[in-house]
Amino acid sequence: MSNFKYLKISKTKKLRYLSINQNSNLFIVFLHGFMSDIEGDKPKNFLKYCKKKKLGFLAIEYSGHGKSSGKFTKCNISRWTEDVRLMIQKIVKKNNFILIGSSMGSWLSINQFKYFKNQIKGFLGIGSGPEFLEHLMWKKFSKKIKREIVKKGIYNLKHGEYQYPITYQLIKDGKKNKVLHKKYKLKIPITMVHGSKDEVVPVNYSRKILKIFKNTKKKILVIKNGDHSLSNKSALKKINKELDKILSYKL
Repeated sequence: MSNFKYLKISKTKKLRYLSINQNSNLFIVFLHGFMSDIEGDKPKNFLKYCKKKKLGFLAIEYSGHGKSSGKFTKCNISRWTEDVRLMIQKIVKKNNFILIGSSMGSWLSINQFKYFKNQIKGFLGIGSGPEFLEHLMWKKFSKKIKREIVKKGIYNLKHGEYQYPITYQLIKDGKKNKVLHKKYKLKIPITMVHGSKDEVVPVNYSRKILKIFKNTKKKILVIKNGDHSLSNKSALKKINKELDKILSYKL
């Protein structure tokens, strides 16, 4: 994709992003998952979708991810939340937008409501994993692993063919960013899409997100036999249809 750009934050920090139609008055903002990037099938899909619909599009690559600057082990939810806030301010500006969060991206999406409550006109979550650091990692770690993280400050978690460097500061920061206890009263459409065979984040996390939003048009779509990424053509087609419905909602 030739639409990759960099936003220079400081002399040593830059964030990579993907954007088109920056003069639009309505954007789709895509937030990727933990240790992911903006080169996958989902950002490609939403870029194509926005080209067809003539909507603004922004996909953000957080610090320590992909080709953005920063060391992953020095980053956390607070920093990534700030990356997103800054990028929306710089690119989307005062225009309205719909958030699409994939996995951890949904957690970062919820954190944006405190900054852009009046600009957010919809929220679509994909395999959403809010507070996963505590509930799906820390609480499931053995006492031995917990001791190692506290002592060494880091533990390399193996999951399939991947290895995730989980730092103690990341875990502690995650506890400072709890969102599932919050309550938002917003008249916007919110849809959660989750795979029935998601082995990373249970479906009930999408249901937990819906509970924090009041007075909204809420929906959950569980895709039969769907995995965590939901990046295949069939799943993306269904997600695009849900995005169509969000766009058609009269605010």
